[in-house]
Amino acid sequence: MKFTKYILLLFVVLVINSCSVYNFTGTGKIDAKTFQVNYFQNNAELIEPGIERTFTLRLQDLIQNQTNLNLTNSNGDLVYEGEIVRYNVTPMTATADIRAAQNRLTIAVNVRFTNKNKEEDNFEKQFSFFDDFPADTPLTGQQLSRSLDVIFERITQDIFNESLAKW
Repeated sequence: MKFTKYILLLFVVLVINSCSVYNFTGTGKIDAKTFQVNYFQNNAELIEPGIERTFTLRLQDLIQNQTNLNLTNSNGDLVYEGEIVRYNVTPMTATADIRAAQNRLTIAVNVRFTNKNKEEDNFEKQFSFFDDFPADTPLTGQQLSRSLDVIFERITQDIFNESLAKW
């Protein structure tokens, strides 16, 4: 009976200890305490005002929500910087009378990631994604907000996965 109690106690200790290694974001152990997201300039040929601020804030929010890192304005252990390099709308499908039935908004962001504690993790990479919408809907107001939500959610998650989750 005493032997069974020791086995059960060992099992509980191992289960509790193993939970500290895994978390639901998949990041594992991060060798940093702070992160910094510099303002992403909009250098695309076609400029939509305000998307650079929206993107910068979305990236900051994602990292804060999925890690225990502290946001800082300077000297961060992890530094994200870059620029929006593409913002374009292209027709995707046509109707029988050769008119656009669907348009695609594509946004690409060039990101430079620096890990001051682990230089082999540093990278510079371009991330892009798109959203299709009806051609008879102007890309303003609610449609623009919806498209930006879809695109920025995917791009910021891809950046997070590349820099911290190593997926």
